Amino acid sequence: MKLENNDFIFVLVQFVLFFVYVIDVKIVSIGWLPFINRIGLFTFVLGVLIVLVALLQLNKNLSPFPTPKLNSKLVKTGLYKFIRHPLYAGILYVVFGYGLYIGSIFKLIVATTIYILFYFKTKYEEEKLLEFFDEYKAYKVATGRFFPKKILINCFKNILV
Repeated sequence: MKLENNDFIFVLVQFVLFFVYVIDVKIVSIGWLPFINRIGLFTFVLGVLIVLVALLQLNKNLSPFPTPKLNSKLVKTGLYKFIRHPLYAGILYVVFGYGLYIGSIFKLIVATTIYILFYFKTKYEEEKLLEFFDEYKAYKVATGRFFPKKILINCFKNILV
């Protein structure tokens, strides 16, 4: 498919946010309880692993742009069996995890902004994927955007019951 202006805008904003995230701004830093640092470190490491696995599983289908590449295949195995966008999910784990680990309110704010960007970027990407792959509609229903759907459903069932 042909790349559109939105593809370039999403990627540009994404890279600007990544750049802003790595800037060392110490506006407000919080001294968390030690277990929050450990949760942040665990989340960060988990995110790195998810990113690496997702990159390997995407292989030739990898593109920074939301519009699918011309000869791409819909990946529905591995992490993609449970999550539609594990690469974005892994990046979110990394940025939130690191922000928690170092206690940086600034990084957590930027991470939240990255989450909002990824939400809209995936929404746009999924419109393109629905046009490109006939089986995407069923795949979308069966899987979660950033988290496995079954885990989320079970969590909310336990909370509500």
